[in-house]
Amino acid sequence: MAPMVQGKESTMKAMRFHEFGGPEVLSYEDVPRPAPNFGEALVRVKAASLNRIDIWVEKGGYYKPSLPHIPGSDAAGIVEEVKASDAADASLVGRKVIVYPTLACFHCKYCIEGSHNLCASYKTLGAQVDGSYAEYVTVPVKNLIGMPPNLKFEEAAALPLTFTTAYHMLVDRAKAQPNETVLVLGAGAGVGVAAVQIAALLGAKVIATSSSEEKLRKAQRIGADVTVNYSEEGWADEVMAATNNKGVDVIIDHIGAETFTKGIRCLAKNGRLVSCGVTSGNEATINIRELFMAQRSILGSVSGTMKDFLAVTRLAAENKIRPVLDSVYRLREARKAQERLLSRQSFGKIVLVP
Repeated sequence: MAPMVQGKESTMKAMRFHEFGGPEVLSYEDVPRPAPNFGEALVRVKAASLNRIDIWVEKGGYYKPSLPHIPGSDAAGIVEEVKASDAADASLVGRKVIVYPTLACFHCKYCIEGSHNLCASYKTLGAQVDGSYAEYVTVPVKNLIGMPPNLKFEEAAALPLTFTTAYHMLVDRAKAQPNETVLVLGAGAGVGVAAVQIAALLGAKVIATSSSEEKLRKAQRIGADVTVNYSEEGWADEVMAATNNKGVDVIIDHIGAETFTKGIRCLAKNGRLVSCGVTSGNEATINIRELFMAQRSILGSVSGTMKDFLAVTRLAAENKIRPVLDSVYRLREARKAQERLLSRQSFGKIVLVP
């Protein structure tokens, strides 16, 4: 991203790490404040939400950024500076904005088609480049959208990655229809909370799974029709019973190995399982015959497009969906916030504020 401007007057506070590991590697530091390049904006971060990708980045596995590194994909804040000749871009200064976290070229074949999440130069803010665990972040102007006035900064920061991902999974990939049955695995996580709300808004019957009765009660309050505790061995049988053994039409799975095999068996004929994450592991065993005999589909999904991001922001502005906040921590408490995320006790989004 943009170069750092040196000088004591141009420093900022940030949480960054100098080696790979768990939350313990995060350090609250004074670092040079970034300066925007041409076509970029400097955003004063008012809130940044946590995502599982932050954990993967710190571990240095699939994502291995240059060190030291500032994680964080989601942000809402105020535009402080814009480096552009376009008057419209310059008018963004002082505006409240939400950041679209997918960094794309906007001119390759996929971007022209609107598939920004398939861009050849696809990156995620906070993964390959410094992110939002900081007082300031630089992002392309094209990645900014005005913040709906009915949202607080903490809510706005909880919207981009998970809601955009869930919308892309349900609408673009699964093409979920009214009156279909949607199974949301891990309904207490960010993607799960978003998927329950979006599936209900689409007119689907929503079956939500989670690991505790408290989380399941919360899932019902945001739109789940049926809830199942997946920490119990027979959770797949309960799902099948809830559908009179017909199975579900769509499965939203961000968990991976722990739920994948049983999930496929819960699919109805022509059912679609959409996967966007592997928090419990990368590998699973499936029965191929069961897959093709019922004409089931397994679909991969990553993040979402700008169109998806605009759609969920509009829905939030219309109060048709609402980010759910689990807890809010100070930026300096990011370690504790990540420990909360890893504990699997949270329901909804965990947010950092300066």
